[in-house]
Order: sequence, then structure tokens, then C-alpha cells
Amino acid sequence: MNKKFVSVLASAGLLFTATIWGFSFVIVKDSLDYIGAMYMIAFRYTIAAVIMSLIFIKKFRAINKEYILQGCLTGAFLFLAYATQTIGCKFTTAGKNAFLTTIYVILVPFIGWILYRRRPGIFVFVAAVMSLTGIGLLALGSDDTGLVTKGDVLTLICGVFFALHIVYTERFNRRGGDPLLITLLQFVFVAVFGWISAPIFDGGFPVTQALSSRVMISMFYLGIFSTMIGFSLQNIGLKYVQSSIASLFLSFESVFGMLFSTLLLHERLTTRMLCGCILIFAAVVLSETTKKEN
Repeated sequence: MNKKFVSVLASAGLLFTATIWGFSFVIVKDSLDYIGAMYMIAFRYTIAAVIMSLIFIKKFRAINKEYILQGCLTGAFLFLAYATQTIGCKFTTAGKNAFLTTIYVILVPFIGWILYRRRPGIFVFVAAVMSLTGIGLLALGSDDTGLVTKGDVLTLICGVFFALHIVYTERFNRRGGDPLLITLLQFVFVAVFGWISAPIFDGGFPVTQALSSRVMISMFYLGIFSTMIGFSLQNIGLKYVQSSIASLFLSFESVFGMLFSTLLLHERLTTRMLCGCILIFAAVVLSETTKKEN
């Protein structure tokens, strides 16, 4: 298959992932009223790991020590990213949470530079700054106290872990790793970390809440769509799209998150928010039309 066509398909998959994750902001915010952050992570990743294992059971034959080590490492980054993001969401506004998470857009090229000694092109940096500025206009257009909270700090930390997860996943994929198998192993490790952490941070198992239809539907959406499908598309995309460019596509989750919040939660879309959407779109176009493979 033509390399350029594959790259376009991978890019489309990353954008679709951002759409799924954007909608998950609404689901997570609602679910936090019924279930703790760690149990939420444990449930969604267990669902994703079990279903994906049944679908790709034959892939377990390829597991070796390197896959396990890489799955554990990238799974740890992913768990820490979602733990700090989800807990942070309880102590800050949704707008700040969406904006501060996307610090990974700026961090990915720098971390890749350190690991690969591969300096990104100047337009990647320009596009990253444009994207982050656009997300800032979009997020800060919502109701915001302007105060720095414990949740803000946790969300900034989550951005660091998301950047590390993207870079190290891409690094393993570029060495010939199976993106679906590494995704499956990441799910398994995140689920394990979640079940270990949940009793410590959230207390006893929430039987009543877990069995309610509202929570079950939310967990299945987060487990199947936001987790299994979303991360599978992301990790496949990272095999064919440079991580610094992929992070820009994935940053669209903030755009879709705000749009879904406006449509479903009836939040007002201001001129500032609209300008943010346009600026982010321009950043993605700039990065795609000027990128150079190193």
C-alpha cells in the first residue's frame, strides 16, 4: 500500500481517536459523581483488556520479555497520566483540565529530541505553540476562576506522563513492535495498577454504584470506545505518523471535548472559543504541509 496513503489513514485514525476522547470528557465528569477515579480506571481498562484479549488471543504467542518490559513501562506512564488527570479533574474546572493536559503537545518534540537526538523542524515548534495557544483560547473561554489549584498541578503532571507514553510507544513501534499487542499489554498493566491503587485511594469496592445502569453504560463506553478503540488507533497511528505530529492530532480532544460540552451540557460557545478552534485547525494544517521526516 502507498506510504502516503497509509499515513493519511493513520492521521484520520488519530483524529477519530480525538473525537472519541473528546466525548469521554463528558462521561468522566459525570461518572466522578458516582465512582472513584481509581476504580473508574480499573473498570475501563479491565473491560478493554478482556475484550481485546478475546479478539486478538493469537497475538499472545508473540509475547516475550521485551514486550512485557515495554508494556509495563508504557502502561505505567499511561496509568500515571490517567490517574493524575482524573483526580485532577475533581479539583479544577473542565476547561482548565482540558487546557493543561495538552502540555504534552509541547513536551513530545522535546522528549523525542532528547531520546533520538533528532531536532524537530521549526514549523513543528511553531505549530505546537499555535495549537497550545488555540486550546488556551478555547478552554479559558469557559467559566474559570483563574486560580491555580491542586487539580491544575495534577493535570500539568498528567501532561508529562502522556508525552512519555506517546514517545516511548512510538519508539517501540519504530523498532518493529506489534502496535496492537503492545496496546493490549498496556491495558493489562493499567488495569492491574488500577485495582492495586483503588482500595488505597478510593476505599472499599463501590458495589451499589458499580451495578447501577448509569455507571455500567459509562464504563463500557470508556472501556470499549475511549480505551480499546481509541488507544489501538493511537498506537497504530504512532507507527506511521511522527509523534510530534500525532500529538497535534490528538490535541483535538480538547476541541471536541468543548464542543460536546456545549452541545450536551449547553455551555455557551464564545467568539474566543471559536477563534481557538480555528487556530488549532491552522496548526494541524501547518504541521502536515511542512513536516519533514528525520
